[in-house]
Amino acid sequence: MLKLLRQREGNPIRVGLVGAGAMGRGIAWQVNTTPNMVLGFIADIDLEVARKAAELIDLEPVEFDGSNIPELTEKQVLITADTLSLLKLNDELKLEAFVEATNAIAEAAEYCLAAIEGGMHVILMNAEVDLVYGPLLNAEAAKKNVIVTSDAGDQHGVIMTMIDEIEMWGFEIVQAGNIKGFLDKYATPESIRHEAEKRNLSAVQCCAYTDGTKLNVEMALICNATGLVPFVDGMEGPACKEVSEVMSLFDFDAYEGKGRVDYILGAEPGGGVYVVGRCDAAFQQPYLEYYKLGDGPYYLFSRPYHLCHLETPRAIAKVCLYRKPILVPEHGMVADVYAYAKTDLKAGQEVEHSFGGAECYGLIRTCESAGADNHLPIAWLEGEPGKKAVLKRDIAKDEAVKVDDVEFPDVLLHRLLQRQAEI
Repeated sequence: MLKLLRQREGNPIRVGLVGAGAMGRGIAWQVNTTPNMVLGFIADIDLEVARKAAELIDLEPVEFDGSNIPELTEKQVLITADTLSLLKLNDELKLEAFVEATNAIAEAAEYCLAAIEGGMHVILMNAEVDLVYGPLLNAEAAKKNVIVTSDAGDQHGVIMTMIDEIEMWGFEIVQAGNIKGFLDKYATPESIRHEAEKRNLSAVQCCAYTDGTKLNVEMALICNATGLVPFVDGMEGPACKEVSEVMSLFDFDAYEGKGRVDYILGAEPGGGVYVVGRCDAAFQQPYLEYYKLGDGPYYLFSRPYHLCHLETPRAIAKVCLYRKPILVPEHGMVADVYAYAKTDLKAGQEVEHSFGGAECYGLIRTCESAGADNHLPIAWLEGEPGKKAVLKRDIAKDEAVKVDDVEFPDVLLHRLLQRQAEI
């Protein structure tokens, strides 16, 4: 891949980026230092955040005036708070790839749709928009002969890369797993604010990590890409000290031949992922024993890290050079993440945020079982300033929130969901 990138001398891959927070700044730096990749622009709803990101990577920020694309030197980069207007000018920008790294949902989908319309491949560091609108984005991308893909460095991207390799070896995927360091389902943006500030994250974003909703989103993306399903709602998630304990913590025989997704809690290596594969071939057994993988038929493969922004250029290069995605929802909506009350909720109460809010946490379920229960996908709670979802009845702590429990506002999120439902 690096060899092919080096052959792009004089014709670099031009990349647009929206979202200049902690991950976005890292992506901007990494793209700017990858051979024959060039940042076409850095966008953020806060123009000063985009400006600071440019300056942090030693590029001079040049503000987009809303209409004209200026001539830039190699040490300059365009910045904007008007992402949509800029994306509509790709005939002048000549971008091959667009990276979505915000923590928005509906607005992020709009950015992605505009990028697709402009002929750009789309790389999603944003797992929420990836899950909620994956089928819509991929359908629109197919019309324009471009690719939408999950990022390579987030857990689900790393797991998918491992799955591809392990299946290539002839193994059956038994379990795809995440390693979660800490989990508190009842965390709120306020309770986690101090930790968020230490990590340069928004409190809402950090809360979604802490309450496990993001973990469930990542594993639902794996389900939709592979057809794997959770063994129980929310997954089992046993606590342990080492990833090697996976082999004794789960009853793989109980899976009845169906591949599953799950996670372990508190294990080393922190930040890692794993996959359990099955191989029944007597021919392979002595080889696998020699490779110190055990005596089978279940074998554990783990990766002790995922490197987020460091791996983003790999996803960009893979789609631009090979037209190959890291992860797409090939199986449609097999699983989604559904809302449960974090505390006793009252009729008439507004919901401030969906992912990472104070009102609900999200757990993975199959769409089939959740649909039978009329269970509410947690993303549907997302509103806009002045337009919030409102609860119609009292809901007890840990109770499932149903679709009929909520009065939904007329917002972009639901209009895009309707558009997706139609395809």
